[in-house]
Amino acid sequence: MADSFTHLHVHTEYSMLDGASRLDELVGKAAAEGMPALGMTDHGNMYGVVDFYKQCKEQGIKPIIGTEAYMAHEHRSERPSRRGRIDDSGGETESGGKVYYHLTLLAENNIGYKNLIKLSSLAFLEGYYYQPRMDWELLQRHSEGIIATSGCLGGHVLQKMLKGDMSGAETDAGRLQDIFGKDNFFIEIQDHGIAEQHQTNPQLIELAKKIGAPLLATNDTHYTHREDHEAHDALLCVQTGCTIADPNRFKFEGAEHYLKSAQEMRYLFREVPAACDNTLWIAERAEIDIPFGNSVLPHFPIPKGFAGDGEYLRDLAYKGAHERWGEKLPDSVTQRLDYELEVIGGMGFSSYFLIVWDLIRYAREQDIRVGPGRGSAAGCAVAYCLRITDLDPIKYDLIFERFLNPSRISMPDIDMDFDSRYRDQMIRYAADKYGRDHVAQIITFGTIKARNAVRDAARVLGYPYPLGDKIAKLMPPLVMGRDTPLKYCFEEDSKHKAGFQAAADLRALCEIDSDVKRIVQVARGLEGLKRSVGIHAAAVVITKEPLTEYLPIQRKPEQGQAPEDAPVVTQYEMHGVEDLGLLKMDILGLRNLDVISDADAMIRKTRDERFSIDAIPMDDKPTYELLSRGDTIGVFQLESPPMQQLLRLMKPTEFGDVCAVIALYRPGPMSTKMHTRYAKYKNNLEKPDYFHEDAKAVLHDTYGLMVYQESMMRVAQKFAGYDLAQADNLRKACGKKDPKAMAAEEGSFVEGCEKKGYGRELGQELFDIIRGFADYAFNKSHAFGYGLIAYQTAYLKAHYPVEYSACLLSSVKGNYDKAAVHLADARAMGITVSNPDINAGRSDFAAITANGEKRIVFALSGVRNVGEGLVAQMLQERDANGPYESFHDFARRAPEQALNKRAIESLIKAGAFDSFGHPRRGLLMVHESIIDAALVKRREEEKGVMSLFGEMEAASESGWSSETQIPDLHFTKPDQLRNEKDMLGLYISDHPLRGVEFALRRLVTSTIRDLENLEPGQVTIGGVMTSLSRRFTKKGDQMATFVLEDMDGSVEVTVFSKTLTEYGHLLVDDQIITVAGRLNKRDDQPASFSAQRISVPENLDARIPEIIISLPTGFTPEKIEKLKAIIAEFPGPSPCKVKLTGGKVFDLGDTGRLDFEKALAPLRLTFGSNAVKII
Repeated sequence: MADSFTHLHVHTEYSMLDGASRLDELVGKAAAEGMPALGMTDHGNMYGVVDFYKQCKEQGIKPIIGTEAYMAHEHRSERPSRRGRIDDSGGETESGGKVYYHLTLLAENNIGYKNLIKLSSLAFLEGYYYQPRMDWELLQRHSEGIIATSGCLGGHVLQKMLKGDMSGAETDAGRLQDIFGKDNFFIEIQDHGIAEQHQTNPQLIELAKKIGAPLLATNDTHYTHREDHEAHDALLCVQTGCTIADPNRFKFEGAEHYLKSAQEMRYLFREVPAACDNTLWIAERAEIDIPFGNSVLPHFPIPKGFAGDGEYLRDLAYKGAHERWGEKLPDSVTQRLDYELEVIGGMGFSSYFLIVWDLIRYAREQDIRVGPGRGSAAGCAVAYCLRITDLDPIKYDLIFERFLNPSRISMPDIDMDFDSRYRDQMIRYAADKYGRDHVAQIITFGTIKARNAVRDAARVLGYPYPLGDKIAKLMPPLVMGRDTPLKYCFEEDSKHKAGFQAAADLRALCEIDSDVKRIVQVARGLEGLKRSVGIHAAAVVITKEPLTEYLPIQRKPEQGQAPEDAPVVTQYEMHGVEDLGLLKMDILGLRNLDVISDADAMIRKTRDERFSIDAIPMDDKPTYELLSRGDTIGVFQLESPPMQQLLRLMKPTEFGDVCAVIALYRPGPMSTKMHTRYAKYKNNLEKPDYFHEDAKAVLHDTYGLMVYQESMMRVAQKFAGYDLAQADNLRKACGKKDPKAMAAEEGSFVEGCEKKGYGRELGQELFDIIRGFADYAFNKSHAFGYGLIAYQTAYLKAHYPVEYSACLLSSVKGNYDKAAVHLADARAMGITVSNPDINAGRSDFAAITANGEKRIVFALSGVRNVGEGLVAQMLQERDANGPYESFHDFARRAPEQALNKRAIESLIKAGAFDSFGHPRRGLLMVHESIIDAALVKRREEEKGVMSLFGEMEAASESGWSSETQIPDLHFTKPDQLRNEKDMLGLYISDHPLRGVEFALRRLVTSTIRDLENLEPGQVTIGGVMTSLSRRFTKKGDQMATFVLEDMDGSVEVTVFSKTLTEYGHLLVDDQIITVAGRLNKRDDQPASFSAQRISVPENLDARIPEIIISLPTGFTPEKIEKLKAIIAEFPGPSPCKVKLTGGKVFDLGDTGRLDFEKALAPLRLTFGSNAVKII
């Protein structure tokens, strides 16, 4: 005992931006030091408890769960005014106290653990003020099973001591002792070489003797090793936004806040060895058991007449089966249902299905669109019968065992997609049904990624931004969206070979530049640490008992949101929630369902009242033609340029092809050319290669390729005699690459093949194939679920392009980059997009299709300064009493609240009153006086006052009017477009590049929209410059930023000092320019661009654009006739060429010249938008 010690005041990476100890390293060091136990006391939260508990158990030391709580001065309702900045020291109040104090709490047993959960939760829910604060009252209420200490220098007791108030310190210590009991309250002493501690430690020892409290020695641990001090210091600077050189920043004194050895701690407190002994006493007493893996489902009310949840589920399933398959069910259906119900009931998950069914039922009753099924749940026939999913698993050969494996009991996972506008409503319904204290969303933790760690390290160390940016750009490219960890940029590792090779320049730079080496060293200390908390986009937990019986909760306010209005979220992340056996459900808002729902309603209202997107044919020829052209901008999952290319290669002709595209468009399959082989086999360009004749029975639909995980399972069933549960275990073992599991599976698989008569040699060959396919085989149920949404959106685009485009635009209202893409695509389909219109428009984008017109009217609520509430009032009057006849009529009739002068000015600038024939500039000059006069007249009429001028107007035959006349003044085109862009975020009526866009395209290497598909590097782009801003760097150098916009997209361009000196004279808003420079991409950030050369092209309008039509499959008589018709209808000056497979180009000559502006839309409709290019 005399040579051991337990650390009980320990901050991990979950002390957000304050703790730099990674759990695995921290627990590993404690275990290596031979410590019997380790405490965890993160600041004000319990975020890391489950991970910490599991790490300790794995490494053979006892976990002691705790928290360093924040305490209010007296009561958690206090909101004292503060003085100066708030940091971890607690800040200062006007009265000289602290906004919050520190208190160390440790759970002695399970009761104490539950009380810690309640205290931590209530601190967030009731005491949040800068930090989650508890108070004396809550401590009194939830003290059982908790060990408390007097805390660090930031605690109540020590703060009183530091002010010389020994009596107050004794009172507070006595108060804590009374609350927790004599054996459960300790006087905590620390020694980090800090003067205040040397002053107070003797006083604390005296206080302990005086009140009869045991001493406890701790080290306020914030990092694992002494050498981590600089990384931790940098982390504090990341938190506070300071640099290490800032003399006034928040920092820790010394380098002693690491996990010291028992010998170091014993030596440090050699005068009071009992203080160290007591750490072992607490370690001996602390016994907590967190149960994992026991499913805890909420209670679902069963109607009378049913013996239990299983019987009720069976009744619902069979009723649904008759609705799906008819009165007489096929034997295959009844066998499948009976088997699934038996498995579900045997595993105790009947209530789970009822809970999900009830949520889906509610959504459908409320007319909230539900997705057809996502993930492996689409393979469940019971889910199909309950209308949880909408794909027939028997028809599409979707496997139940992929979803729920009877040989491996784990909670089912049914992901639910809803119209995103109603996700909150769905969560409220669950809260109303099961209790508001039983439902919460689930927290997520953002980490410092490698590139950001480098940039952060450079900034806090005081180096200029370009140096950090240079190092970040030398890092290996992202692999499947992930960085190569900095560690493996310098150390070879089998998983990161490519990253190590790509980091050669980075390693070389570190060798020759000491500044770079220091930045990288600090960055390695920052990388991977927890940076922030968020809310999972989908995950929700529903509990049987109140949430705080199982886990701590908190509120997560957004910027500017009052904490009491914020959603309740768990403090444990998703995997921790699942480990506890709680019901975690994915309730995801899917924007594409909004679009489908709105388009469905719009088509029924304006075109076909019997239309239903859920009843469309699955063999629709125009839909497959659209997909085969790759005309898929706005089509769910299929709109990226590489996906469009794959579609043109594959030429889908049936629903299975669409699903295969989704499964094949991933790095794994594409790296082995599986996608091109599938396309060639499908289109009879090559013969499928089956490894055995019998494989045709299970792989015929994918041409002998194991595209899906289910394909692999069917092969194991057919050739090795596996049942589907065993086949799923094989799939999982392959996916995890567990060597032991793989070795066991390999033996049984080969033996199975031998028993089935296929021989060991084929068995071994086949297992090797499966081992390889496991890297990229895809979940078939998921592919088919999302394939259905993809097909539905493609159908809408093929048959109802105006309505679908209008709904797409409404769904991205306010996201100007996405809106620009959809606007360009609509125009490419020959759809006119017009300015907002007070008579023709709606709150959202409106589709006009009467009399063959193809037009979309810009959303009135999409105009800046014009909210949906104001628009609703304007439209209510218009819809009730007819269109407005003029602006004067609008001013007379629109509700007074809607006549907000700022909003009206915005509508005028946006062109919303153009249909009256009023010039925008003239109307802007007089609109206020017109509105004022109309309001005066209204009030006179309300009082019964008759207007002399009104009588004269009515009697006049000369047309004389007292109305304010609107001057015939017009904006210049550049000014009008600038106003339009300011109000709408986009150019609508015209574009500064219109007429020269194709000439400009010859001068660039990429359009702005295509930048998203390029790797960082040198590119030339062009467009019109807007939002120019010049400013100075911290060093005093001038720099500039502007937005460069072409017809399809925009990007922010940064011009650093050197480039600005040379080209600054060219920078003017609305200037058309080309910019050569570097494309930059950061984690989770939009692409940006650093300018190196800027030029203003001349005579753009003097160039005649050329049309290139790519026809890789060659001409057909039908295509020739259509091209002839377009040439005859739209003759013009632009030469037209046709490019065939192999690079052959045919010039159509002078008789084939076209008016490219008029011919572009019909050409793209005929041959596909990607097949027609203007250069």
